[in-house]
Amino acid sequence: MTTLAFTTPSGRRRTAPVRFGRDTRRDPLLPQRIRNGMLDDERQQCVQVRLTTADAANPAARALLDAEASTALQLHRVLDDTEYAALFPRIIGYELDTAEPFLLYAAPRGTAAVRTHVLSATDQPVFARDLMLALCLLDGQGLVLRGISPATVLWDGTSVQLWGLEGVARAGRPRSAWGRAPYCPPEQRRGEGLVDSRDMVWSAAQVLYQLATGRAGPNDRAPADLAGHRVLAETLRGAFAPLAADRPTPARLLDLLAPGAARRIALTVPADEARPHREAFTQALRLKRQAPPAGPLDGPAGERGNGEVLCPYCLETIQLDLTSLYDTDAKMQYQPLDVTGISNALRLQDVMRGAVQKCTADPDFPEHFIPVPYLTHGRPLTVAMVGQSSTGKSHLLTQMIAEITDGGLEPYGLKWQSVNPEQHARFVRERVQPLRNGKVLDHTGALGLDGFARFVESLLITDARGQVRPVAFFDLGGEDLVRTDAALRFLLGVDAMVFVVDPALALPLPQLDHARKRWGLEVNRDGDLAFGTVLDRLPKNGPYLEVAAAMVLAKADLLRFQPPVDRWLNAAPPAALDPAVVRAESRDVYGLLRRHSGQAWLRPFDAIRRCTLHVASATGGQEDQGRYPAGARPRRVLEPLVSLLAMQGLIEVPGGAEAFAVGTAPARDAVPPSQARRSVGEDAF
Repeated sequence: MTTLAFTTPSGRRRTAPVRFGRDTRRDPLLPQRIRNGMLDDERQQCVQVRLTTADAANPAARALLDAEASTALQLHRVLDDTEYAALFPRIIGYELDTAEPFLLYAAPRGTAAVRTHVLSATDQPVFARDLMLALCLLDGQGLVLRGISPATVLWDGTSVQLWGLEGVARAGRPRSAWGRAPYCPPEQRRGEGLVDSRDMVWSAAQVLYQLATGRAGPNDRAPADLAGHRVLAETLRGAFAPLAADRPTPARLLDLLAPGAARRIALTVPADEARPHREAFTQALRLKRQAPPAGPLDGPAGERGNGEVLCPYCLETIQLDLTSLYDTDAKMQYQPLDVTGISNALRLQDVMRGAVQKCTADPDFPEHFIPVPYLTHGRPLTVAMVGQSSTGKSHLLTQMIAEITDGGLEPYGLKWQSVNPEQHARFVRERVQPLRNGKVLDHTGALGLDGFARFVESLLITDARGQVRPVAFFDLGGEDLVRTDAALRFLLGVDAMVFVVDPALALPLPQLDHARKRWGLEVNRDGDLAFGTVLDRLPKNGPYLEVAAAMVLAKADLLRFQPPVDRWLNAAPPAALDPAVVRAESRDVYGLLRRHSGQAWLRPFDAIRRCTLHVASATGGQEDQGRYPAGARPRRVLEPLVSLLAMQGLIEVPGGAEAFAVGTAPARDAVPPSQARRSVGEDAF
C-alpha cells in the first residue's frame, strides 16, 4: 500500500491510498512501465503508466509520457459527457513533474485484439464501426494515432476501446518512424512526408484484415486475397494504398459502415468557446491599423549622430572617449585603462572589446560604465523584461541568451558576438550552466543603493545585410518598477519590452491551484501592477504607445495540457519567421487571457500598437526539491525576442516590420495546417 498525490482531469488535487501489482514493460521498445492497481478510497480499479527514475532522466521518455497525457486530457475535455468517451482510455489523474512521473487510467475495457485469432462475422461490422468512430474523433481534434495494432485495440464483445495514446502525433507535422510492420503505413515506417489522418486508415485496415482472416497482411500493398472477402473489400476500398493521399479519410470509411455517423460526431463535439475572444483580437488589430500614426516624440532616442548614442542609464548622449576607459582587475574592480601606447591594431581591437567607458554625461547621476563596443556599433537596442517578481523573468531571459549562443538566431539570418567577453563568460558560468544543469536560479535582486538598472547581458547582433547593432538586456525586479523612480526614468529610453505574464497570477484555472498553494500566490484580477506602472510612465504621442513589445505567457509548462497552450508549446521550431503564424499564436494567447483573466491582463497589448503574444517555458517543467528533475528544457523562449527583432528591423519579414507587428491581412489570417486546431466539419480559426 502506498499513497499517491496527483492532479485529476478537472485540475483538482487528489490524494489516495493505492495497491499495485507487478509492473511490466508496456512495450519492449518503449520506456513506459504499466501495472494494475486499486485506489482504496473508492475501491476503483486502475492502471498506472509510469517511468522509473532512470527512464525519467531521459527527456525523450518524459516527452512520450507528456504526449500521452496531453492526448488523454484533450479527449477527456471533448468527449467526457458524450457517448464516445468509452472508445478511449479514461484518465483518472497524472503527476508528471516528479522523479517518477505517472498517469492513472481506469481499468481497460476488454482484452487486446491480438489475443483473438479470428473475429466472428457478426462482430466484425461493430468492431470496424467503433474503430472508425475512434479514428474520426481523433481526426476531428487534429490528432493521428500512430502504432494502431491488434495490441492497442481492445474488444469486450460489444465495443472497442483504443489504447496506445503515446503514439499520437499532430496532423501536418513531419513524420517520424513509428510502429511495426505491417500495421504502420509505408510512409510512416520510412519517416517521410507529413503526418496525415489517413495514416490511421492503413493501420486500422491491417487490424481488420487480420481479425477477419487470422493472418497479417503485406507491409506495402493490399492483401492479394482481399477481393475474396467481399464485405471487407468493400469496406476497405483504397485503404491499403501505399500513399496516404490515395486512401479514403476516416470519415468516408465510417459513412460506409454507418451512414451519417461522421456528421453526428460533429454535432456532438462541444462548440469552441474561445472563438469570440479570438475574434476580439482580430477586431483589436483592425483598430490599430486604422489609427493615425503617432507624431515624433520630443527628446533623443538611440543613435544621435557623430558617434553619439543614448546612455541606457542616465538617458544622456555619450560618445567614445579614449581618456575615460577602464577595465577590471583580478578583484573585478574598475581600473583606468590607457590605450594610447598600443600601436598594434589587432591588440587594440581586442583590448577595446573588453573595455568599458565611464559615463559622465550627467554629473548628478550615480557612477556607471558602458561597454566600449556598445558605443562603436551604431544605434543600440535596449530590451527590458517587465513583470512582478517570481514571474519567471530571470529564467526566461537566461534561456533566451542561451538559445542565441547556441545559434538559435541563425535561421533568421542573424549572427551574434558578445559585447564584453568577460561579462558574457560570467553570465554563462553563473546563470546559463547552472540552469541547464537543473538548478533553480535566484530571483532578480533589487536595485542597488544607486537605484538604477544595469545590463544583465549585452550582445552584438549582425543582420543579414551585415549591419551590427548592440542589443542590451535588462531584468528588473517587479517591486523596483513600482517603487523606484530611477528605474522608471530608465524606461523612457527603452526600445523594446517583454511583458512576462505569470499564469498562476493571471489565470483562475483549477490546475494552477496546486502551484499557487506551493508558491503562496493568489489570482490577481487587476493585472500585473508592474505592467500598469510601466505603461503609465512611457512617453506617448498618439492613440498608442510606439515601443515594440511582446507579451509572454511564461511557465507555460504549467498549462501544457490546456488548449491552446498545448498546441503552441509542442510546435516544431520554425524554419523562418511567418507573420501569419505569429498572428495566429498572438490571437490564441489573447483569447486565452481574455476568456479567463479579463482585459486587465491584456493592458500592454491594448496600450501598445506593435505587440505580439507568445507562450514559452524556460524550464519545460516544475522544480522538485529545488531542482528540475529532467534538467531545464526551454520551449519557445526565443520566439518573443525574434518578434521584437523583426519589429526593430533586424529581421526582414514579408510586408516589412509594420505589417508584421500590426498586420495588413484580413481578419481571417492564414494558418499552416500544422498549427491549425481542427474540429469535424469546421475550421476553428
